[in-house]
Amino acid sequence: MDRLEIDGPCRLQGEVRASGAKNAALPIMAASLLAAAPLRLARVPALADVRTMGRLLADLGCSVRQDESDPGGWTLDASALSSCHADYELVRTMRASILVLGPLLARLGEAEVSLPGGCAIGARPVQVHLDGLRALGAEVAVRDGYIRARAERLVGARVVMDQVSVTGTEVLLMAACLADGDTVLENAAREPEVVDLAVCLRAMGAKIRGEGTSTIQVQGVGRLGAAEHRIQPDRIETGTFLAAAALTRGQVCVRDTDPQLLEAVLRKLRLAGAALRTGADWIELDMGGKRPRAVDISTAPHPAFPTDMQAQFCALNAVAEGVGVVTENVFENRFQHVLELSRMGADIRIEHNTAVVIGREALDPAPVMATDLRASASLVIAALAAQGTTVVNRIYHLDRGYERIEDKLAGLGAAVRRVK
Repeated sequence: MDRLEIDGPCRLQGEVRASGAKNAALPIMAASLLAAAPLRLARVPALADVRTMGRLLADLGCSVRQDESDPGGWTLDASALSSCHADYELVRTMRASILVLGPLLARLGEAEVSLPGGCAIGARPVQVHLDGLRALGAEVAVRDGYIRARAERLVGARVVMDQVSVTGTEVLLMAACLADGDTVLENAAREPEVVDLAVCLRAMGAKIRGEGTSTIQVQGVGRLGAAEHRIQPDRIETGTFLAAAALTRGQVCVRDTDPQLLEAVLRKLRLAGAALRTGADWIELDMGGKRPRAVDISTAPHPAFPTDMQAQFCALNAVAEGVGVVTENVFENRFQHVLELSRMGADIRIEHNTAVVIGREALDPAPVMATDLRASASLVIAALAAQGTTVVNRIYHLDRGYERIEDKLAGLGAAVRRVK
């Protein structure tokens, strides 16, 4: 099992390019099942989760081809879609596999998708998906660990989701595109990745309005067709590199990104003392060699502070001046990185869904273990501020969501080695 060895401390400096967003790429790849025509994608990130989704689509009968001249170019063609069965052996490795539920049901009239199972950071119930599909006229049952849904054709309806769910919104949005009549999704997720999915679906011929708001309107069509789409930049990867620059008192410019996708994160970085400059597709952060100031954050659905940046700001606060209070409102078990940061000398106290972080001048090197994707990122950037060599184990979590993170950090001056 691979691990990272990171020599600290260092001060990051230079330029890095953001990859395509994993959380946008996965639902858009699933959307290819809606059409009997090719969907050509650009800027698909080279990640473990993306490869898993590719294998799942191929297992369903979709043609999956990567462009030889462009590693980020994929062509997905579901013209010969032959199966509605998403097997447990694939779904269990990636919860996002449930995204195929809506497209399979809408296109084939039936779907049989394994329940995705547990998640290290907390419960992610699928009831929103099931209730929404029932509202669209499907017969849905859960038997033997599988969601089994059937509908000769879905029928448009007003769907009020009990809770804000990004994946639930995406599943129902895709299903509604081929429904008979109009659908209104109330209490919909507003995340940029939902917007990117809607943009792609519209390019395929879907009729969608209101993405990016809590009410999305879909006018069902008889079929979708061929399209091309470029995946939006990864706002969480962008935020991770900016947090790493602030934590190391460095100066970093992230290219090929979009400042509008992470305004809440940029506000907190400014409060931490960072000087920020932005352009249409770049963000530059400069700490001027100064130690960051501790900041309070409270996570909530977009456009508030994203839960996927919480762990990175715990790491930043661990070496900041002052005391930072971090409140997690989205997932009930998302402080597992705190125990590992504490092994590095971080002074953090957890009270229910809140972590109180008292900053230190520097952290200590230690062997640590990643427990989930964003926890992994927090340990890696914390290691950049440690006085010695830190070993981060179980980095397969990192490979699910960060494309060549060790190479990108090395390009900014970090001493990072992947060890087999």
